[in-house]
Amino acid sequence: MDSPDSKPSIQEQKYFADEETRLTQEWRERLNAQRAEQRRSVHFMKCPKCGGDLAELEHDQVKVDRCTECGGVWLDNGELELLEHQVRSASGPAAGSGGFFSALFKRT
Repeated sequence: MDSPDSKPSIQEQKYFADEETRLTQEWRERLNAQRAEQRRSVHFMKCPKCGGDLAELEHDQVKVDRCTECGGVWLDNGELELLEHQVRSASGPAAGSGGFFSALFKRT
């Protein structure tokens, strides 16, 4: 039986070192995830060009984001394909109203 003054074995030292490394890695991963989420929330609905607020506009069932500061237009995944479909469709709802792009850029 070990006495109270005996030193920890090499196996014990390795176990505790490995456990500390594992816990430190988990802590870093959690911290990195929190930082990434914070960065995402700061940039949500912000213009990638100037940092202004983005306003969601809808025209003929297509939603795009337009910057209230610089006027830049940003598309989400799949929105460009919807726009292409509307432009190609001569009988679509956009054809009679001057089209999506005319409405978006307020041209007549």
